[in-house]
Amino acid sequence: MVENKVIETLRREGLIEKGDRVIVALSGGPDSVCLIHILSKISKEYGFTIYAAHFNHQIRGLAAHRDALYSMELCDSLGIRCFLKSVDVPSYAKEKKLTMEEAARILRYEMLFQLKKETGSDKIAVAHNLDDQAETVMMRIMRGTGLNGLKGMDYRRPDGIIRPLMDVLKADIEKYCKDNQLEPRIDHTNLEDEYTRNKIRIHLLPYIEKEYASNIKEILSRMANSLREDSQYIESTADEIYERVSSVIDRDTVRIDLDLIESEDISITKRILRNAYRQIEGSYNGLETVHLDDILDLIQSSRKEARINLPKGIIADRKASYLYITRNEIKTELIEYEIEIPINSSIIIEELGIKVEAQKISKEKSKLFSTGNCTKSFDVEKISGKLTIRNRRNGDKIKPLGLGGTKKVKDILIDSKVPLEKRNSVPVICDEEKILWLAGYCMSDEAKISDSTKDVVRISIKNIKINDPQGGAGI
Repeated sequence: MVENKVIETLRREGLIEKGDRVIVALSGGPDSVCLIHILSKISKEYGFTIYAAHFNHQIRGLAAHRDALYSMELCDSLGIRCFLKSVDVPSYAKEKKLTMEEAARILRYEMLFQLKKETGSDKIAVAHNLDDQAETVMMRIMRGTGLNGLKGMDYRRPDGIIRPLMDVLKADIEKYCKDNQLEPRIDHTNLEDEYTRNKIRIHLLPYIEKEYASNIKEILSRMANSLREDSQYIESTADEIYERVSSVIDRDTVRIDLDLIESEDISITKRILRNAYRQIEGSYNGLETVHLDDILDLIQSSRKEARINLPKGIIADRKASYLYITRNEIKTELIEYEIEIPINSSIIIEELGIKVEAQKISKEKSKLFSTGNCTKSFDVEKISGKLTIRNRRNGDKIKPLGLGGTKKVKDILIDSKVPLEKRNSVPVICDEEKILWLAGYCMSDEAKISDSTKDVVRISIKNIKINDPQGGAGI
């Protein structure tokens, strides 16, 4: 029964092809012993070669050495070459500040992929079974997850990992070992309820089986398989879009063009963000739904520059119309600009997300309009030539209203506690001779309205959403 299920899974999912070399991750426990025993029985008929790899974590002392000895003896009896590696997982976990479980997993897979390369193998077979799948789905539900998490573990991964036992119950695996006179090793740490997964295995699922659904494991597995089909379609679509909207800046930085994903469905956008995280970290480890929601809030915010922390030392850093998923400090590139402001008209500066409007009106009429940090009026007669808006330049000075002298623009921004990375984004309004207004911070004394003023130019600056010609609130 178990052997037939494994063969059916291999065929249906296309896990092993004729001529493949397959490394079996062999712990010595029931699952991996069952797996290597079945694969060894069918390898000649289906034309593939298998190796075994055993990893001694140096966690369980003498018991771990006995596991290694058992694995070597089993492989010898089956005529399978076995590779053995021993690594001090506790020391590695302490050095990297990881849990023992995380450290063991990282080192184990490092060994498997290194061995895959050295032997020229095509696949790495791991012994996750139907119970493991049910536990994984349940754990993700409790943690909070989306469609991608509910689909559980894949039968195969792009990196060559395959899971031939995913349709087989743990109880059937144990029966197979007994029926075939196999005596696998038992890792007693799996019986301890210190870890969340163990608690789900030992307490939660048995309770549900007894009180609600005796086949809860099969139910969760079927759900995962059904959702996987939907997820695969969405993933392939998201992968295509990701290639179009993202740029790999370096090994620790991916840049996403926010303008190009603005119209995408939220499910696609989340997958694009996940892909960027994986590009940096190498996996999705640590990234949860709450982090994706935080990034979406960052993208949809009216703030043009903001950042949030993600797991594993990664940050999501928004710079105007770009989002950087990175481990590096992103410096805003200074783009020089200087744009004429036409009188009795308006302009939109998309890079800053602002709309600038200038109106020539009488002094008396100007009194009917409110003013503030984002609207100022200037004496027409004191304006020299055309009006322009630009970013600040080195050495810029302004004659602040009422000060009686000049002051560096840089010093005004420092005194106003404007962050360094935002200072180049502050608009500077000028005529052909002088700065009239450091928008939002300081107006010049040199074009102020006086008793003799007849006409004024009223300039207003508003934050806008791109493609929103009506404008919005002031800066």
